[in-house]
Amino acid sequence: MTPSLFTAIFLATLFATVVLRLWLLHRHLSHIAAHRATVPLDFAKHITLAEHQKAADYVTAKGKLSQLEIFLDVAVLLAFTLGGLLQFFATQLHDFFGAGYWHGIALFGLVSVVGFLLSLPFDLYRTFRIEAGFGFNKITPKLWLLDLLKGTGLAIAIGVPLLLTVFWLMDVMGERWWIYVWLVWMVFNLLALFLFPTLIAPLFNKFTPLQDEVLKTRIETLLTRCGFTTSGLFVMDGSRRSSHGNAYFSGFGRAKRIVFFDTLLERLAPAEIDAVLAHELGHFRHKHIVKRIVFVAFASLVLLWLLAQLMTQSWFFLGLGVSPAFSSLGAAGLPNSTPLALLLFSMVMPVFMFLLSPLSAAVSRRHEFQADAYAASHASANELISALVKLYRDNASTLTPDPLHSLFYDSHPPAAARIAHLRTHLPNL
Repeated sequence: MTPSLFTAIFLATLFATVVLRLWLLHRHLSHIAAHRATVPLDFAKHITLAEHQKAADYVTAKGKLSQLEIFLDVAVLLAFTLGGLLQFFATQLHDFFGAGYWHGIALFGLVSVVGFLLSLPFDLYRTFRIEAGFGFNKITPKLWLLDLLKGTGLAIAIGVPLLLTVFWLMDVMGERWWIYVWLVWMVFNLLALFLFPTLIAPLFNKFTPLQDEVLKTRIETLLTRCGFTTSGLFVMDGSRRSSHGNAYFSGFGRAKRIVFFDTLLERLAPAEIDAVLAHELGHFRHKHIVKRIVFVAFASLVLLWLLAQLMTQSWFFLGLGVSPAFSSLGAAGLPNSTPLALLLFSMVMPVFMFLLSPLSAAVSRRHEFQADAYAASHASANELISALVKLYRDNASTLTPDPLHSLFYDSHPPAAARIAHLRTHLPNL
């Protein structure tokens, strides 16, 4: 393949992807607007017209901001690649650091900083205008800044050693470096699953053992009935940042924790909490977490193999505006342009992978239906319906998403489809 041909393929795919993303978003917002005046019949008894319209306006506000972000993403991608910005950064940093691993660390750091600064106005507007305007944001500027500093420090503490390890393996392990990098990546992901609940999550939120003894007894009874063990039941102070409610499992193996947002416990009745928890237990019973880990492992291996093939091809670099002969040879005789290859690959792969979004979304929605069915058989389908309706209402989730947009983006079934599925599990009276 020639560099010019790859450039043409990249630009054509990018154009098609952007047009598709904008068209899907336009369909979504138009569909919501067309149904804004009427609450769907299945929800009319529990959600008022004002609440339905709030959800429509909330999703619309986020969607309009997403339109601008799509254009920003495209502009940044083109600037870094064909616009020569990545090559310029690499050249300037080479003059300062020389060739080698720390040049790569500096390049990753500089690209990350530029990306953060460009996205910062959108993040601030989303948090302090949209979320605050609809009554969801609770985070203060001070807490937001503290979260940013903690997140940045954590990214540096974890990212730098991980990148150095990857660079070293790519440099010295010969043509099969991608196998060794994959092994390191999978070990890292599994360690993160184990360490996140006790070491990382507490840096950002306060976790306290569940104090409500009546609710605790109900939950423990449900866990026993489902044959599930956990290292603890915890309440997270989610209300410090947002009024959105949620519940989740964290950890892996014996380190599993059940975590409830304090906002969720305030809104749901005990029987509804049982049903929500039973849904989460369904994910574990059907081994959805394990299946996702296996999928990530397989996909990571394929992508690393693909990167190994591409980084030896000059047309991959030249077709994206970067010189493949930028830096000297590494210890194994391979081009020591590893950082450039990694950055280019991570930048352009989402463009080529977007059309696969419906497949991953479909698998996720299937898992949600399975978890709902498990909850209906171990708790109460009616209580889960009641809990979901409350969450849809309180989180201002749209009840009328565009079906095609949902097909691409939604990891959970649309509200109407999910409720209809749960009603098939209601006892016949």
